[in-house]
Amino acid sequence: MPIDPQNTLLTVQAGLAQLSTLIVSYSFSTIGAIILLVVGYIVAKLAERSVAAGLGHIHGFDATLRHFFSKIVRYAVLILVVVMVLGQFGVQTASIIAAIGAIGLAIGLALQGTLQNIAAGIMLLALRPFRIGESVEVGAIAGSVEEIGLFATKLRTADGVYILAPNSTLWNQPVRNFTRNGVRRTDITLGIGSWNDIDGAQKTLLAIAGAEKRIRRVPGPIAFVAGLGDTTVSLTLRYWTAAADYFATQIDMTKRAKQAFDSERISIPLPPPEAPPPEARKQ
Repeated sequence: MPIDPQNTLLTVQAGLAQLSTLIVSYSFSTIGAIILLVVGYIVAKLAERSVAAGLGHIHGFDATLRHFFSKIVRYAVLILVVVMVLGQFGVQTASIIAAIGAIGLAIGLALQGTLQNIAAGIMLLALRPFRIGESVEVGAIAGSVEEIGLFATKLRTADGVYILAPNSTLWNQPVRNFTRNGVRRTDITLGIGSWNDIDGAQKTLLAIAGAEKRIRRVPGPIAFVAGLGDTTVSLTLRYWTAAADYFATQIDMTKRAKQAFDSERISIPLPPPEAPPPEARKQ
């Protein structure tokens, strides 16, 4: 069958016309998409800076939380821009949003424990039950706080051991903060023989407490009888110091109390001798 040159030419012209129409259409879509991407990127950066600056004006708002929320705003704007760009090319945005929701749900279920740590980290940073440098005890975890992150908190124990504790563990238990109030009370209890002068022993304890500059004068130190035994009297020296001086003062005051009792001839009773074993008693 012979080919009609005229029909072939018409077909080619029609194809070229459709191709040029598509090129023009997609050219405008591509240009619009590029403009959207550039504008969206700029808007995302401006939104991130605005949120960071706004939260920065809130007194006491944690820098980690400020960075976290500003990043969330930026990525939310970028995701919206990507959806709008895909809509420029005729993609159904409703299906994209549904797919993003399904992916987010799947990721949330897979990272449930991690998301719990993030939520706990946000609460720890917002409510601040402890800050960096404070000494805390949470359940079986005790130490000085070195870093509070969104996932975990770093602590250092008194003997120099590194601890990385998940935030959910710290958030779900009562927190004992030994530093927050700034002052701590200390009780030093010593036993003396019941034949000693109790009033004199109390005055001795108050004298060494009064000579210590780290002990606060308000409230002042007190000494009192804490317990009675068959041949012993338990005396307690109670005083307040700055939280940072707690351990050092306790060590020094215990030593000075013993030295003062020795110089004043206030005897500390020795424990009763152990009973001999049954074999020795039979002999």
